[in-house]
Amino acid sequence: MSKSLKRVRKALEDAGLAHEIREVGQARTAQEAADSVGCHLDQIAKSIIFRAEDSGEAVLFLTAGGNKVCAEKATALAGEPLGKADATLIRAQTGFAIGGVSPVGHLNPIRAWIDPRLLEFEDVWAAAGTPRHVVAMDPRELPRLTGAVEADFTL
Repeated sequence: MSKSLKRVRKALEDAGLAHEIREVGQARTAQEAADSVGCHLDQIAKSIIFRAEDSGEAVLFLTAGGNKVCAEKATALAGEPLGKADATLIRAQTGFAIGGVSPVGHLNPIRAWIDPRLLEFEDVWAAAGTPRHVVAMDPRELPRLTGAVEADFTL
């Protein structure tokens, strides 16, 4: 088991959360991930990371699988211009590789916002620390676990 996957599992267990981790192969899109676990597209919690241009830090937007982040709304929430986060920044801030960024188990704290659409479901599926694993969890626990603020930032 990879270190990243172990870190996600430990974060969820330490929080006392019931969860299910599944290996799904290489799901390259939210739709492929949804198809692999048999859920609605919007039950996929995508971790979208930007680079905050003034601070140089990564910021996280947790959004439903069918939604896209609106750059203008995201910038307004972050309070500074946002740009593309590269693999080095993402790995340094979260400890995860692109495609496997989990909402939980980050190496370093990260400012985060959550799409209200995710909170409409009993369970959502998110990357579990690798591009090949996903984890099912109660989305209402994500703000507590991540510090994510519920906000409208989608198109």
